[in-house]
Amino acid sequence: MDLKLVLAKEIKSQALSAWSEEDIYTLIETPKHAHLGDLAFPCFKLANEWRKAPVVIAEELARELSSPLFSNVEAAGPYVNVHFDSAFAGKEIVSSILEQGVRYGSHSFGKGRTIVLDMSSPNIAKPFSMGHLRSTVIGNAIANLAEKCGYETVKINYIGDWGTQFGKLIVAFKKWGDEEKVKENPIADLFTLYKKFHEEAVQDPSLEDDGRKAFKLLEEGDEEITKLWKWFKNESLEAFKIIYSLLGVEFDSYNGEAFFNDKMEEVVELLNEHQLLETSEGAKVVRLEDETLPPCLIKKTDGATLYATRDLAAALYRQREYSFDEALYVVGQEQTVHFKQVKGVLAQLGYEWANAMKHIPFGLYLKDGKKMSTRKGRVILLEEVLGEAITMARENIKKKNPNLKEAADVAKEVGVGAVIFHDLKNDRLNDIEFSLEHMLTFEGETGPYLQYTHARAQSILRKAGVSTTFTFDGLDDSSSWEVIKQLRLFPETVERAWKNYAPSILAKYLLELAKSFNSYYGNSKIINNDPKQESRLTLVFAVASVLSQGLNLLGIGSPQEM
Repeated sequence: MDLKLVLAKEIKSQALSAWSEEDIYTLIETPKHAHLGDLAFPCFKLANEWRKAPVVIAEELARELSSPLFSNVEAAGPYVNVHFDSAFAGKEIVSSILEQGVRYGSHSFGKGRTIVLDMSSPNIAKPFSMGHLRSTVIGNAIANLAEKCGYETVKINYIGDWGTQFGKLIVAFKKWGDEEKVKENPIADLFTLYKKFHEEAVQDPSLEDDGRKAFKLLEEGDEEITKLWKWFKNESLEAFKIIYSLLGVEFDSYNGEAFFNDKMEEVVELLNEHQLLETSEGAKVVRLEDETLPPCLIKKTDGATLYATRDLAAALYRQREYSFDEALYVVGQEQTVHFKQVKGVLAQLGYEWANAMKHIPFGLYLKDGKKMSTRKGRVILLEEVLGEAITMARENIKKKNPNLKEAADVAKEVGVGAVIFHDLKNDRLNDIEFSLEHMLTFEGETGPYLQYTHARAQSILRKAGVSTTFTFDGLDDSSSWEVIKQLRLFPETVERAWKNYAPSILAKYLLELAKSFNSYYGNSKIINNDPKQESRLTLVFAVASVLSQGLNLLGIGSPQEM
């Protein structure tokens, strides 16, 4: 049951018949402190219409509102504070969770609409670093939230498989590479060669020219160079898929930069047809209507196309292929100007759907306060972090629950969940200083804390020997009501997290739900063989259900035992 909707309907029927329920609904707030009520309606926006002070309006509204679900309605300054009858309202809320099951928290406003997500997008022949974790897990969580709201999603891994860096890598391999070593450990060895190229280029700048020449041969389809490039790409994709399997992330497309090599000339022709291309210092550019943005570079002086040309081609292809209603680019905030340029060019070409393209920026993982860089070797490998997290989880399980069945699977869920949650609990726009110690802490506001809370709830249900049939007749203690109030917030939290493209909103909600449940568990004897036991166990089941759903939306597993 949506208590906000109950209150909105009551306010409309009693006092605001000219307003829509939706208008009223959007104004209703949830007070930060329980003593202020379960919901509050601010009266500021009524002052001009009613020609009265908000304080007076609140007093009048408080006298008029009544419902069997309300235990108390009172004016508090310009607010109308509403307390709900915990037993009556609680029964409605928990019963709705039981009825809806895994559909609880779902929405239908996205039905019939398609969201395309450009996410993860690592470069081939380089290890999967912590720097790519954010795009991967933020993008995956946003996709899950979209699906919960009824959208169809298309997850695209726009692999970085083209560019001068591959000419450099090919030069490095031909100069210093060992085919057997690369076959044995391809990503690590190719990464070493890539770093060596840049180290040597400091002393011998001619290497940079060699790299550009090698890439030109690749563009021209040289057989030997192309064979090496394809080998590097295939080895990289196989290594990446191991990481994605650990993270539980899947993609609908791996069309990378090279896929659009034969599609960029169309972009140039379109820009010529619309007379948008200008020559600037020998290069081809598009000047944008937003004069605060620099011109968008389409072709360099040597005629080579650039990232913007490729992204324009990709946008055109994706709109034709998927007819997207929104296209989300989950890419670091340092690319903000680039995406404004791409959108601006498409808008000048007359494509209204350009407005549906949205850059979803995020902050960086920092190492010692500095941006990670594969070129300088200042990088932390995600596979190593995940491996250490899983090992640490396994050791904790051995200490605390040595007889746990399927301990290896649980350790994987817990270790990987710790890494994912550490990222998603942070506002996506914030930079995160990498700290293995903080990431792998299994206490406090962490993924393992949520997973343990879920496992504890399941343990209670197993101990009670309950069946899959639950009924809830209502509870009237304050600690159970605090849990139920948190459960009530799940649907609106899902909607808010989606509309803000902010998985952190859901992550923080799950922490609050877990805290309220653990407080309830500490203050109540749940298995007590009294008339209220079944309702208490049903509440435990409801908490486990919502925690499991919430963790799943974040891309995190919810073990039955820990």
